[in-house]
Amino acid sequence: MNIPKTCRAAFLVGRERVEFREVKVRRPRPGEALVKIEACGVCGSDVHYYQHMRIGEFVVRKPLILGHECAGTVVAVGRGVKGVREGDRVAVEAGMTCGKCRYCRSGRYNLCPDVVFLATPPVHGAFVQYLVHRAEWLHKLPDGVSFEEGAMLEPFNVGLYAARLAGVWPGDSVAVLGSGPIGLTALLAAKVCGATTIIATDIAPARLRMARKLGATHTINAKKDDPVQVVRELTAGEGVDVVFEAAGAPLTCQQAVEIVRRGGAVALIGMGAEPAFRMPMLRVVSREIRLTGQFRYANLYPAAIALVEAGAVDLGAMINRRYPFARLPEALAACAQGDPAALKTMITDF
Repeated sequence: MNIPKTCRAAFLVGRERVEFREVKVRRPRPGEALVKIEACGVCGSDVHYYQHMRIGEFVVRKPLILGHECAGTVVAVGRGVKGVREGDRVAVEAGMTCGKCRYCRSGRYNLCPDVVFLATPPVHGAFVQYLVHRAEWLHKLPDGVSFEEGAMLEPFNVGLYAARLAGVWPGDSVAVLGSGPIGLTALLAAKVCGATTIIATDIAPARLRMARKLGATHTINAKKDDPVQVVRELTAGEGVDVVFEAAGAPLTCQQAVEIVRRGGAVALIGMGAEPAFRMPMLRVVSREIRLTGQFRYANLYPAAIALVEAGAVDLGAMINRRYPFARLPEALAACAQGDPAALKTMITDF
């Protein structure tokens, strides 16, 4: 394939300041592949870095390329690569781990202390026309799965992993607290796992409408109604089997413990700004509630791809804002304004 010597990359150079620069297109080394990026979603982490230049201990200290929810076309491979070849359409798994530590060797590679994750300082991300990535972390897309759906596989893996950790079974009742993109992926995951009652909460009507579209059986506007009271009414006072907390707020974390049934599970997915807050731990202990923390995902890309190919989930439904790569600064600025009607913004036309 005709590969240019340079390409355009979008660098975060300061708070709410993005610059396009020409960078060299590096040829892949052994075990690597060069991917022409075709679609890349804007994650909440991208917006947070854009606004604040940091997330917790991860600080942007020098110009950084954002973006990690991506898919594209393999245009070159390095020596020894067998899993993919030139012309393959692929989804990019953003985290590259060591493969040697106790967590990688036990299959929990998302906990690898030496992970190299796209768009996490100081590692550059995928808002660039060409990306070099280790080939083992590329997943071939079937013909019927679009590049946009391929990019959405990354956040969907978060929801799917949450459902696995929490242990959603067919016939279970589930509540999703926070119906942003990650909450909605958890909703989709609960649905494909067989949950029959799915209750979604949010304060934005547009997000609640999308939750209904994707399979929620009940929605609660938390600005108008008390989720704890409504969920108890819907479950005859028993509570739901599993709660996904996807807002990362102290209030919703406390609500999660209040609405889960005895012996149920609460999956904490949301990462909020506050490092610590109070929880009703006596209730957790006396009711044997399982509290599950979650960090990203592991071992689920093949399953996620199969679900999309089979039509079991509609990841594209969440994409309601699209911008060409040339308008990325405008897209990030719009996301930073916090329009509640905007769910997932997708960058295309690299």
